[in-house]
Amino acid sequence: MSASDTTTSSPLPGEPKTWGLMAEYSDVGRLLTAAEQIRDAGYQRWDCYTPFPVHGLDRAMGLKTTVLPWIVLMAGLTGCTTALLLQFYVNTPHLATAVTGVLSSYPLVFSGKPYWSLPANIPVIFELTVLFSALATFFGLWGLNRLPRYHHPAFGNVRFKRVTDDTFFIIIEVSDRNFDLARTRELLAGSGSVAVEEVKD
Repeated sequence: MSASDTTTSSPLPGEPKTWGLMAEYSDVGRLLTAAEQIRDAGYQRWDCYTPFPVHGLDRAMGLKTTVLPWIVLMAGLTGCTTALLLQFYVNTPHLATAVTGVLSSYPLVFSGKPYWSLPANIPVIFELTVLFSALATFFGLWGLNRLPRYHHPAFGNVRFKRVTDDTFFIIIEVSDRNFDLARTRELLAGSGSVAVEEVKD
């Protein structure tokens, strides 16, 4: 049984469950201080919501370096390798046989020019490397952020509607192993917040 099971009462049939606790902050300074306090308290499932990028927020939250650069690197190397193998296959005359059938290559025969020459193939190598990297960046970012997400429990909160204007929020999820309704509410209330509310799912 998790801590959240022992600290939140079971909702009545048809009543929405508590998804988390939300704290509102009036400025960036208080938000950063609160983020450091929550990080030091050992919470794992929580996030900050701001109307604009806040410098130093990732460090205050204790976020680890994203794996996205490695995903993009592997995709770029895959694109480079694909381009090399594809062009080598197309230009080598050794595969143009009846045995290979539809998989036969299509070498271009020019007097005095080699079938395979790296400089001539650089443009395609570059293009496929960039293409694979760009697609990995786009879809990798969506995947790591668990997007698309058409609904978030906080969308139903009236205060949260100001998050795109001038207000800052921190939400700690009930699913966090350190979550205790009373203790977590006390932590958020003492972190310089303007208000603390439950977020219903």
